Amino acid sequence: MRPGSLRLRLVAGGAAAIIAALIMAGIGLTFLFERHVMRSLADDLDVHVRQALASIEVAPSGRPRLAREPSDPRFSEPLSGLYWQLSDPTGVVARSRSLWDGALPLPHDELPTGEVHQHRVAGPNNSALLAIERTISLNSNGTLMPVRIIVAGDLARVAKARQAFAMELVASLAILAAVLAAATWVQIGLGLRPLARLRDGIAAIRAGDAKTIEDGVPSEVAPLVQEINDLVLAQEGDLERARGRAADLAHGLKTPLSALAADVRILRARGDDQIADRIDDVSETMRRHIERELARARIRGKRGFGAITQTALKPLVLSLVSIQKRTPPGARLTFDVRLTDGQEIAMDKADIAEVLGNLLENASRYARSTVRLSVSQQGQVVIEDDGPGIPQEMRSWVMTRGGRLDQRPDGAGLGLAIVQDVLAAYDRTLVLETSELGGLRATF
Repeated sequence: MRPGSLRLRLVAGGAAAIIAALIMAGIGLTFLFERHVMRSLADDLDVHVRQALASIEVAPSGRPRLAREPSDPRFSEPLSGLYWQLSDPTGVVARSRSLWDGALPLPHDELPTGEVHQHRVAGPNNSALLAIERTISLNSNGTLMPVRIIVAGDLARVAKARQAFAMELVASLAILAAVLAAATWVQIGLGLRPLARLRDGIAAIRAGDAKTIEDGVPSEVAPLVQEINDLVLAQEGDLERARGRAADLAHGLKTPLSALAADVRILRARGDDQIADRIDDVSETMRRHIERELARARIRGKRGFGAITQTALKPLVLSLVSIQKRTPPGARLTFDVRLTDGQEIAMDKADIAEVLGNLLENASRYARSTVRLSVSQQGQVVIEDDGPGIPQEMRSWVMTRGGRLDQRPDGAGLGLAIVQDVLAAYDRTLVLETSELGGLRATF
């Protein structure tokens, strides 16, 4: 995923939401667990308080005491974390062995008879205790005497339980986070799949494999697909009209150029060679531009829209060769066409004819006796001749506009430039090399 991608943003947002939700869930669950443990501890302490209340009696000395101590053995174990204490208005009158020689500090509040209170008090070794206390009234020699019973438990048990729960919860939440992350990744992938189909559809249009994007997308993406299809159709129409206007313009200029050529001949006949040469140079430059623009206007290539047709090579090449044989350079040559039936190329017929026609014309012009056309094992179209070839340092120059090795009047130096324009429209490249025949080898 690259920075700024939609998938990265969704994944980052989903991960942040999952982490935040799990952190809040962890805190909340830990808090609820602690409350549950505290409630359980308070319930246990209340049970001990009830047991102590059931065994309170007045001793012969008139002081309250427990006839039976609570049965939990921790009350007899020093500093065990579970304590009880009995007091009257004079102070502490009885306590559990677990308190050893200490005492539980009683809060300074008025506790109504029969009401249960909870407090957090300091215990032995400054431990934090949860204390449950209750006050009852005993009849001592005809006088009601308030007696307070308090049972306390060490809160360290709660802290340990909370810590153990938190550690197990972290592991569980980590597993849950992994599951949610995987689910989020799958969900994002499913949600972005229509965009991937949209991208593939646009790529198919650019490659010439389709005319429009197919339907069958979710309703949220359907308006975008419709707009793209409308744009494609509108642009295709604009391109067709532009080709037509360019072709009309080029054809319209050919007639004035032909008239200028006739005037040049008249001037030469009169002996005005200098003026005729200047006009001829200007008209030749104009003709070069017109021919190139006319060829470019006919190019369909991948800049157009819609599926690119497959063109059979052999029938087209044989047709071009028959035309070339009727020209003076081609009439003296042998054309070795090494093609088989069924070989096709994904180019518009007019475009591939433009390419092969120019390459065959150039090969015929410079070949001594043979021009060969074949398809290599790598699928390259190869045109070779046995002419003088082109020096390596000159090959890039001859493919530029107007680049020519000779100045014969039967050429304009545009053939290879036009070939490159057509091939570039199909993302293809023309390569010039030395042929086995001794001349030039052109491949694409």
